[in-house]
Amino acid sequence: MDQLLALRVFVRIAESGGFSKAADTLNVPRPTVTKLVQDLERHLGTRLLQRTTRRVSVTPEGAAYYERARRLIADLEEMDEQAARARAQAKGRIRVDVGSVLANMILIPALPAFRAQHPELYVDLGVSDRPIDLIGEGVDCVIRGGALADTSMVARRIATLDWVTCASPLYLKARGVPKHPSELLVREDAPGVSGGVPGHGIAGYFSSLTGKAFPLEFHRGDEHLLVSGQAVVAVNESTAHLSALLSGVGVGQTFRFAAKPHLDSGRLRTVLDDWTRPAHPLHVVYPAARHLSAKLRLFVDWVAEVFAPFDDRAAGDR
Repeated sequence: MDQLLALRVFVRIAESGGFSKAADTLNVPRPTVTKLVQDLERHLGTRLLQRTTRRVSVTPEGAAYYERARRLIADLEEMDEQAARARAQAKGRIRVDVGSVLANMILIPALPAFRAQHPELYVDLGVSDRPIDLIGEGVDCVIRGGALADTSMVARRIATLDWVTCASPLYLKARGVPKHPSELLVREDAPGVSGGVPGHGIAGYFSSLTGKAFPLEFHRGDEHLLVSGQAVVAVNESTAHLSALLSGVGVGQTFRFAAKPHLDSGRLRTVLDDWTRPAHPLHVVYPAARHLSAKLRLFVDWVAEVFAPFDDRAAGDR
């Protein structure tokens, strides 16, 4: 039995909750994973995992063994990485997940320079706006914005992004320029229309997880208004949302950096400029249970440098 491989397999099963996920993330055949666990349990004389047709859970003995095994593997990886730091180049593969508009407008354009500096470090880039289970999906880190609910993760803030409310000139010519956020609400007094109609079309964005639409948010002094009216078009992906605004379907809110090229070219115009929306903190997030490996540390530091020019924080807040 390759006990070190068996330990790695057991730890991945305990973290991901399944034999198949462990096999996929470790690139080990499923029958080999099963046999390694059986050999390890036989060697220890105790059951580490409780298996049913629907799920895999860790036994009390397995939970204690997992903590020791996880620390041992982390120490071995740290030893290897410390020895490897003496070599000229970082090596290996890192799995990252990032939102669509951040990937397409910021991260991907910068990757050629990163690869030129680190030709033996490979990046698997998952691009989506959906929530990610870092441990279960074998992801090293994610770049995400907004409130961070999972306190088991380590988060490093890399930027704070401002919003703009905007629409295409074609749309504004047809529908007029809104003077107040209330014009985006559903009008119940629209003549001849049952149930009311929106004063303006909204290019909306809905959650990939819940399917619920995110409201437009407006602040001015002590005034605070959420607009959750009916969206003419709603999408759940940030690049598609920007495309919807550019196509002229309605008014919406997007990140200032994403809108800027189109504002400069005249393809978008800001509206309701005397109203703001709270800034959006952006973080690179990774599991606290893992050592910050040399390759992950290098990547996180590089990401912070790449996103720094897009940070909308005032100079005094940096």
